[in-house]
Amino acid sequence: MKSQQHCGLIESERFLRDFPPTRRYLIGVSGGRDSIALLHLLVDLGYNKLVVCHLNHQLRGRESQRDARFVGKIARDLQLDCEIGSTDVGALAKQSKLSIETAARFARFAFFVEAARRRRCTRIFLAHHADDLVETALLNLFRGASPGGMAAMRNISIHRIGKTKLTIFRPLLGVWRSEIDSYIEQRGLKFCEDKTNRELGSSRNRIRHRILPYISKTFGRDVSKAIWRAAAIWVDEESFLEVMTPVVGLRLNVVELCKLAVPLQRRAIVGWLRLNRVPNAGFDLVENVRSLMEPSSLTSKINIPGDRHVRRRAGKIFVE
Repeated sequence: MKSQQHCGLIESERFLRDFPPTRRYLIGVSGGRDSIALLHLLVDLGYNKLVVCHLNHQLRGRESQRDARFVGKIARDLQLDCEIGSTDVGALAKQSKLSIETAARFARFAFFVEAARRRRCTRIFLAHHADDLVETALLNLFRGASPGGMAAMRNISIHRIGKTKLTIFRPLLGVWRSEIDSYIEQRGLKFCEDKTNRELGSSRNRIRHRILPYISKTFGRDVSKAIWRAAAIWVDEESFLEVMTPVVGLRLNVVELCKLAVPLQRRAIVGWLRLNRVPNAGFDLVENVRSLMEPSSLTSKINIPGDRHVRRRAGKIFVE
């Protein structure tokens, strides 16, 4: 895996040197090859205060139970603390009307946050790698996301649930799946194979097994590295735009908003909608709010979910 250092977003070991191994960290371990590789890499680098966190999604019956037992044994063998949780993700998806993948992601982060509270540790390592970054970028692009959405997977990010802030470290975002496979083979590491990763039911798996291979075949070359580079550029540009976007309050000042460039207007409005707890702040809603800025606009009210409205009055835009 070390040979990949010069091709990554940030060299993995250089990235890790910024985070002293003497401190306590959580680490998400599914039992699959990616998380097992990261776990052993960290242990080799002297991270001996890791808390291994595993959530049983209850989606694969005995196989899910097997994975939980496997992760628990790995933690004991490495003399690490361990947090094992269980959530009926299928029931959660049905109740919340979410896809299995989305419900699973919400359940994992809720579990990680709860583990962070119990362990009084708000830092976690996750094993997302370069292929994950490419797949996520395409998935969000096809869903109509902004460049910010396509740069959603970063080396360092913040996830909040309630009053708890969880800092997420992804040191493998510059490492490809093939390098992880080689690392696992060279070290002779055992892992759990999730058979659902080969099924085409989820959007991510279709991107991985059909769309990306088809695009690469059409262009006669592997396009993954080009998509990875584009995502890396989006990450840097997102960081710049975040600094440039003004902090807004519960009401938008139309005059001040009009002074901003259009991209910053949109970002300020998205932040304002989130502050007002308006769900699904997509492109159409943002543009409708922008239309209220025009002095000649005949519209002064926009309906939003929850029987609420966005209004413009006396040079202010607000939710009521």
